[in-house]
Amino acid sequence: MPSQQYAARRAAFRKLHESGCFMLPNPYDVGTAVYLKHVGFKALASTSSGFAFSRGLPDHAVTRDMVLAHLRELVAATDLPVNADYEHGYADAPEQVAENVRLAVATGVAGVSIEDSTNDKSKPKPLYELAQAVERMRAARAAIDATGEDVMLIGRAECFLVGHEDALNESIRRLQAYAEAGADCLYAPGVRKREDIEALVKAVAPKPFNLLIGLASPLTLDDYAALGVRRISVGGALAGAAWTAFARAARLLAEGRFDGFAQNEGNAAFNKTFAEAAKT
Repeated sequence: MPSQQYAARRAAFRKLHESGCFMLPNPYDVGTAVYLKHVGFKALASTSSGFAFSRGLPDHAVTRDMVLAHLRELVAATDLPVNADYEHGYADAPEQVAENVRLAVATGVAGVSIEDSTNDKSKPKPLYELAQAVERMRAARAAIDATGEDVMLIGRAECFLVGHEDALNESIRRLQAYAEAGADCLYAPGVRKREDIEALVKAVAPKPFNLLIGLASPLTLDDYAALGVRRISVGGALAGAAWTAFARAARLLAEGRFDGFAQNEGNAAFNKTFAEAAKT
């Protein structure tokens, strides 16, 4: 699809970030993307773990080219804007991050998220040093700008996820630096306390803050909106819900039992949904 045909999606995606709070669910294949559009969502985001599990791999084990092919599938699946979970850009060096971001933009996505985790589990706190992380963010920004496409850059601070001893203050320091380096939206996955969320929202304002909700929460979308959150994504939580139901049914089936199917909606409802989607 010519890049100009993605312009409306990208403009709509940026508009969603201007006010209020919207839900950004994470499909992990074409079918889940189509279904999420069917139930009324206005934008989608990929999930690294959800996609990896769909390929029988652990999180962070898929290659850049596998992810690029997956992004092209998600973009083609619906007419909704798609935000790419692009992990650490699949490179350490800023110049290679820039090239990889250019390739991501070419898939038709409306947003690209770059995190500051090295994904090196051998290190006690696997984050890039701030100076390098900022250079990587600047390189990603420059790469997007060079394409001439209106693609949003999301800067991620992984401090909460890697167990940084001062996760809140370090996240604020990093997210403010990423905003200065050109990130359009800021994201600190793993934050849960209400006061920490409010502090992060205030620290990056007026730029929008993305909140990850991957566990059951007593708060609603409206509650998080009242805290100033602009968008909410769920990461691999939808994939986790699907895998949990599948695993339970499979284990019961292995025991010779069929009650794992008790809550199935049945093929007829899904056939109808996908038949209607195929027409458009």
